[in-house]
Amino acid sequence: MDKKNLTTVSELFLLGFQNLNCFRIPLFCLILFIYLLTVSGNIVIIVLVSISRNLQSPMYFFVQQLSLCDLLQTTCTVPVLLWTVLNAGAPISVGGCITQFYFVDASESVECLLLTVMSFDRYLAICNPLHYRSLMNPKLCVELTLIPWLLGFSIGFITANAIGNLQFCNQNIINHFFCDYFPLLELSCMDTFIAQTEAILQAVLVVFIPVILIIISYVFIIHTVLKIVSTTGRQKAFSTCSSHLIVVLLFYGSLVGIYVVPPRKQSMTISKVLSLSYTLVTPLMNPVIYSLRSKDMKKAFKKMLSF
Repeated sequence: MDKKNLTTVSELFLLGFQNLNCFRIPLFCLILFIYLLTVSGNIVIIVLVSISRNLQSPMYFFVQQLSLCDLLQTTCTVPVLLWTVLNAGAPISVGGCITQFYFVDASESVECLLLTVMSFDRYLAICNPLHYRSLMNPKLCVELTLIPWLLGFSIGFITANAIGNLQFCNQNIINHFFCDYFPLLELSCMDTFIAQTEAILQAVLVVFIPVILIIISYVFIIHTVLKIVSTTGRQKAFSTCSSHLIVVLLFYGSLVGIYVVPPRKQSMTISKVLSLSYTLVTPLMNPVIYSLRSKDMKKAFKKMLSF
C-alpha cells in the first residue's frame, strides 16, 4: 500500500441501520421506549436496594451493581443509536469513537466479572448455608464488587489504548450503530496484530475464565441441590439461582455470537441485531427478571409506591 496516498481521517461516520424508509420513526419510538424503560427499571432497583431494609443482602447488593453497570452500558450506546436511526447515520470524532468504545468495552468486562461474582455468591448460599453470612460479610461484598469495576476498566483501557493507536485512512464509514471492536479494526490501515492480541487476552480474562468459573459453581450447586430430600427445598434452592442463570445465558449468548464466532461468517445485520440484544434488551431484561422472580423486590417496590 502506498503510504503517500493515505489520508488520515479525524471524523468517522456511523451508518446504523440502513434502508429503514417508513420504519424509521416507528423504530426510533420503539428503541426510545425500551431505553426509557431500561433506565427507569435499573434506577428503581438501585434506589430500592439502597433504601429497603429487606434488600440488605449480598445477593441484592450485587444485583444493584449489575443494574449500575447496565445503566452505564446502555447510556453509552442507545442515544447514539437513536441519532443514527433518526438521521440515517451519525458523524463522530475519532476521539469520541474511541471513548465510546472504551466505556462500552469496560462495562461489558465489568458485567462479565460481576456475573461471576454472583455465581460465587449463589454457590456459598446453597453449598455452605450455615457459614454464608459470616463468609459473605459486607467487607467481602465490597471487595468482590470493587475487583470487577477496577479490573474491567483497567483491561478496557488497555484495549481501547491499542485501538486508539491505530490510524484510520481514506475510509471513515463504520457499518454499525456504535464504535465496536471489529468495525474499528476493519477500518484501520495499520497492522492490527497488537490490538488483536490484547483483545484475545481480554477475552480470556473476562469471558472464558469467568464462564469456566460459573460452570464450576453451578456444577457444585446442582450437585448440592440434588442431595436435598424435600421437593420444596429443591425448588427454593433452584429459584435463588434461576434469575442469575437466565441473565448469564442472555448476556454470554450475545457476546459469544458477536466476538467468538468469526465476523466473516455472519452478516453485519445479524451482528447489529446481536449487539442490540446486549446493549438494549439484556439491560432491560435484568431488572425485569430479578423483579418478577423476587418477592422481596416486589414488596419493596409496593412499599415505595405507598409513600
